[in-house]
Amino acid sequence: MANSRLYRFWGDLTEGLKTGLPQNEIKYGEPGLFEAVYSDPAKLKEFLSAMTGLSMGANINVAQKFPFQNYKTFIDVGGAQGGLPVQVALKHPHITGGNFDLPVVQPVFDEYVASFNFSDRLQFFPGNFFEDDLPPADVISMGHILHDWDLNEKHTLIRKAYDALPEGGALIVIESIIDDERRENAFGLLMSLNMLIETPGGFDFTGADCCGWMEQAGFQKTEVVHLAGPDSMVIGFK
Repeated sequence: MANSRLYRFWGDLTEGLKTGLPQNEIKYGEPGLFEAVYSDPAKLKEFLSAMTGLSMGANINVAQKFPFQNYKTFIDVGGAQGGLPVQVALKHPHITGGNFDLPVVQPVFDEYVASFNFSDRLQFFPGNFFEDDLPPADVISMGHILHDWDLNEKHTLIRKAYDALPEGGALIVIESIIDDERRENAFGLLMSLNMLIETPGGFDFTGADCCGWMEQAGFQKTEVVHLAGPDSMVIGFK
C-alpha cells in the first residue's frame, strides 16, 4: 500500500502543510481514499490486508491485555479482514462476535475468518457506521478508525458506541496514540500527517484527548494501555 498509493502523495507533503488540504486522489479530481479503494476489489483486498499487517502486533496485545474473560460478546467496528476478532477468538474460546463494516468488505472478511475455522463464532454485520446503529455487544472496538475523521465525527462515533453498549460494557479505541506532551511517539505524529494527506479532517490524538471525548459521551472510567510499538488502546467503561 505504501508503494502503490502513499509514496507519490507524500511527495506533496509541503503543499498539504501549507494548505491543510488532502494530497491524495482528491487533489486530482478523483474519488478520495475510501471511494477509490472500496470501489476496486483488488485495491480493497490490498488495503484490508495492509490494515491487518499494520495492526497485528496491537491486536495480539489487545487480546492478551483486555479482560475479555469478563465479557461474552465483541464487535470490531470497521474491522476490515477481521484481524482483531480473530486474535480475540484465538485467545478467548468463549467469545463470539464479529466485524461491523461496509457490505463490500464481507467477502474478504469471510475468507479470512474461514481460514481460521471461526466462521461459526465470528460473523459479518453489514452497515455504515455514520448512517446505521452499531450492533449491540458487551465490548466494542475501533482500531485505526477514529483518526480518519474530524473532531465532530469522532464525537459521533464514540457516542454511537456508548449507545450500543450495555451498562458495564467497554469501548476500546486502538491507535498510534500520541503521548500527551506530543514529543515522543514520532510514529503517531507521522500518522497524523498521513491523515492530513489522506483525509479532509482526520488527525491522530493523545490519550488525554481520547479520554476526554469518552468522558463527554458518558463513560464512567477511562484508561490508556500500551500495546506494541507505537500503538496503545484507550478503554472507556460505561
